[in-house]
Amino acid sequence: QVQLAESGGGLVQAGGSLRLSCTTSRGTFNNYHMGWFRQAPGKERELVAALSLASIRTYYSDSVKGRFTVSTDDAKNTMYLQMINLKPEDTAVYYCATTHKWRTNRAQDYGFWGQGTQVTVSN
Repeated sequence: QVQLAESGGGLVQAGGSLRLSCTTSRGTFNNYHMGWFRQAPGKERELVAALSLASIRTYYSDSVKGRFTVSTDDAKNTMYLQMINLKPEDTAVYYCATTHKWRTNRAQDYGFWGQGTQVTVSN
């Protein structure tokens, strides 16, 4: 059983920044690929960033490329999603999740999920 817990969401003005954290069990980053998803009201869950096993590769969706950066602090068993130049369309609940399939954007391919953290970007 892998436990995941997101934090760091909040309300920010357009153009602002936030850093989300995903704290997990020791060893998770060496056993799973990781994904950051978001889900806005009335929309499907969307993969926005991914990090491969042992943090070798990264992936970003076109909607966040150049603005979001994923990284890990292995000593803290924490993955981060640094978000800059936020836009109102980034408003969503953000989730981290684990998968054995690199870069899959299908939510059903992810086995363990956190509870999510709300990000709201105002105009």
